[in-house]
Amino acid sequence: MEHIAFVIALVGLIGIAAQWIAWRTGLPAIALMLLAGLVAGPVTRLIQPERDFGHLLEPAVSIAVAIILFEGGLSLNFREFRRSEGAVQRLVLFGVPVGWLLGALACYYVAGLVWPVAILFAGILVVTGPTVILPLLRQTSIASRPRAILKWEAIVNDPIGALCAVVTYEYLRQAQAGSSIAQNIVLVLVATLAAGLIGYGVARAIAWALPRGYVPEYLKAPVLLVTVIGTFVLTNSIQQESGLLAVTVMGIALANMRLASVRQLLSFKENITVLLVSGVFVLLSASLDLAVLRQFEWRFGLFLLVLLFLVRPLSVLLSLAFSRVPWRERLFVAWIAPRGIVAVAISGLFALRLDELGYGDGGILVALSFAVVAATIVAHGFSIAPVARLLGLTAKEKPGILIVGATPWSLSLADHVRRLGVPVVVSDTSWQRLSAARARRAGLSRRDPGRGDGGGSRFPSVRRARRRVRQRSL
Repeated sequence: MEHIAFVIALVGLIGIAAQWIAWRTGLPAIALMLLAGLVAGPVTRLIQPERDFGHLLEPAVSIAVAIILFEGGLSLNFREFRRSEGAVQRLVLFGVPVGWLLGALACYYVAGLVWPVAILFAGILVVTGPTVILPLLRQTSIASRPRAILKWEAIVNDPIGALCAVVTYEYLRQAQAGSSIAQNIVLVLVATLAAGLIGYGVARAIAWALPRGYVPEYLKAPVLLVTVIGTFVLTNSIQQESGLLAVTVMGIALANMRLASVRQLLSFKENITVLLVSGVFVLLSASLDLAVLRQFEWRFGLFLLVLLFLVRPLSVLLSLAFSRVPWRERLFVAWIAPRGIVAVAISGLFALRLDELGYGDGGILVALSFAVVAATIVAHGFSIAPVARLLGLTAKEKPGILIVGATPWSLSLADHVRRLGVPVVVSDTSWQRLSAARARRAGLSRRDPGRGDGGGSRFPSVRRARRRVRQRSL
């Protein structure tokens, strides 16, 4: 018992320490967690997940993945798709099937996986990890449209990759049980529909209960967390592995119901997700068997090259053909596709399931998924800025600061910030209070949200005011 407590504390310490180092250095956190897990697991043998946790490892990883997917779905707001000019919808409707097909062919013919495992793993690879994409976008100055496309593709594809894996696994499980192809398809469709309805129904129940005060404020976060776990377990008891789809639908539904209570809980859920991401990633990387990597030999490197230079570019370019997205942005999106924690976590989860079904290649999915994550992080993480500059997609405008309220203190602050080379906009609802900013003529932009823009000749409202002054003087 004391040893298990020590391992749990060590996993948490390693994961959070890796994320802190990533924050201090700007390096991808997932790469540092991968390295830390390898050192703690296969290298030093301090952590041996299968030995330390035994049968508890699989359900613990399953629940953690469910919460991670729910939090990802909770970040999906359909109203923000407008910024992508329809590109995200195309990448989902056309890019996912094309990427799944091309990925399955690469897994089978290049990596040498058997067809069932190749199809399942290719479904997982359609995801682009938001846990990697979002930090990269924060560290790089990229134009607004390709930034929006990459961000929302990553958020949307997270649950879709899980759904592809769930559907494939359910088909394999039903086929092994002796069902015909038609029966398998019907059972998978029924299970998918039932899981989606359960997730949506639970979301509606939460949306009805929280605003009416049936749950006190201090219990809302615990109730939501327990509801997610309960929905996952209940749906899995009805149809195995359909719980991932249910919690994903539940998160997406809640995100689009405009609930203030749920929005207030996002910070809590993000904190929980950070802990779970750290723990799951360290545990899965610690469970790697270095001897498994030797099975790939030359096929492994060739598979990564095909994935980077053929599968992803073809999927994006075909899905964005005849769209309003310019060619330079298409090429940029086609190159940037780092995989993250969800790909590794889902691969680790289904590797255990595939071993139970008797597919020997299931055991190498974790090692292969880690290799894909490491290769894409290195290739895309260190090339995103140079590629953006090469294609002319860096943000044209330098980020500035908006100061609300034209008080003497705020105007003095604006002067000091401007001297540091940072653009400043001063905003106030009172035209009179902005007179001090106009009198300074210090190069500041002034904005009056109540009466229009003011304070500089490039603002129409200022030109009209000047004309009125001239007319009065005449």
